[in-house]
Amino acid sequence: MSALSINDLHVAIDGMEILKGFSLEVPKGEVHVIMGPNGSGKSTLAKVLAGHEDYEVTQGTVEMDGVNLLDLEVDERGREGLFLAFQYPTEIPGVSNANFLRAALQARLPEGEDIDAVAFYKNLYEKMDALEIDRSFTGRSVNEGFSGGEKKRNEILQMIMLEPTYAVLDETDSGLDIDALQIVAKGVNTMRSPARGILLITHYQRLLNYIEPDYVHVMFDGRIIRTGGKELALELEKKGYDWIKEKVAVPAG
Repeated sequence: MSALSINDLHVAIDGMEILKGFSLEVPKGEVHVIMGPNGSGKSTLAKVLAGHEDYEVTQGTVEMDGVNLLDLEVDERGREGLFLAFQYPTEIPGVSNANFLRAALQARLPEGEDIDAVAFYKNLYEKMDALEIDRSFTGRSVNEGFSGGEKKRNEILQMIMLEPTYAVLDETDSGLDIDALQIVAKGVNTMRSPARGILLITHYQRLLNYIEPDYVHVMFDGRIIRTGGKELALELEKKGYDWIKEKVAVPAG
């Protein structure tokens, strides 16, 4: 099956269960959105997909095009085609953006093959111009001293350069002004493809003014409690999460 498939996922940290039977399928060619209040488990899901060692998977499966993602190391997940952009992007002092991206792309090539430097920089500059990132950022350390908006644009730049099969974006819209939000959304939209699945995690409907989702899922207490289209996000914006909890019977436990 050509999809990112999560089935009955249970995850705990320090003995406390956070995900409680989470299931979702993101096929190639589709954009799915997860919305939910603080503490519902959204960022936990992203960290588990990334292979964060603090989280214990106690039950369930995660497969990417039939490959068991949970059996792979963090770097192997990236090479298989998974990309994750986090709410708080990591700073990497001493490693320039250009060298970071070049190393990431080189790692995906067969042994003995090398990146064409001229083609690499031509492609990089084109993508930076589209995201309105100053070309001088190629020589700056990854995210070090960047504003919140610059970090988010840099994450989108990484995604566009790496061309993943599945992209998971954890609250990419947080802390962005309207101009930066539009630029980031434009970058995400350029990645839409029949050969790629995208999962957006967000608190707010405003991102969906610029990115048209195929499905919107509402997450609460470690599981999805309702699925719909963009109209569901609009309804949540008006009525809040308490409204959705009242309409849906949430299983105990």
